[in-house]
Amino acid sequence: MVSTVTAAAVAATVTDPELPMLTLADLGVLREVDETGGRVVVSITPTYTGCPAMDTMRDDLEHALLGAGFAEVEVRTVLEPAWSTDWISENGKRKLAEAGIAPPGRAPRRSGPIPLTLSAPVSRVRCPRCDSADTEELSRFSATACKALRRCRACLEPFEHVKEI
Repeated sequence: MVSTVTAAAVAATVTDPELPMLTLADLGVLREVDETGGRVVVSITPTYTGCPAMDTMRDDLEHALLGAGFAEVEVRTVLEPAWSTDWISENGKRKLAEAGIAPPGRAPRRSGPIPLTLSAPVSRVRCPRCDSADTEELSRFSATACKALRRCRACLEPFEHVKEI
C-alpha cells in the first residue's frame, strides 16, 4: 500500500506519552523525517538523558508510520545539540497552559560548567489557571523529572510546571 500522506505529516501527529496534549513536533523532540521510497528515517532527541518515554515515542512513531503504509521505518536518537525547552513551539506552550500546566520560560543560557548552588533557583512562574505570578514551588519534581509541582498563592490551586532546561 502506498501512502497518500507524507511521512513527516504522519510523524507530526504522534503525541508525547507524558504530555499527551503535545505532539512530538510541538515538544521539539521530532527533529527530522527523511522519506526515500518506502523507507522512512525519523530522528528524535530526548528531553533529557535517560528519559523513560523514549521507547514509547519510538514505538508510537513506528506504529503510526507502518500503519500509514510505510514499509520500513527506522527511528534514530540524536543527542546533539541537546534538547532545550526553547524548542517547544508557541502552540505547544499554549496547549500546556490550556491543560493547566505552566509552560517553561526561556531556558538559561550557560557556557562552561554549571555552578553548584545549594538553594533552589528563584523563578517567576505564572499560574495557568488565574495567571497570578504569586506562586511557590512545592517540589522540584512532579509526575515526571521534567516537571515541578507548584501552588498558586492567589487561587490556592496546585499545578505542574515544565522546568526550563
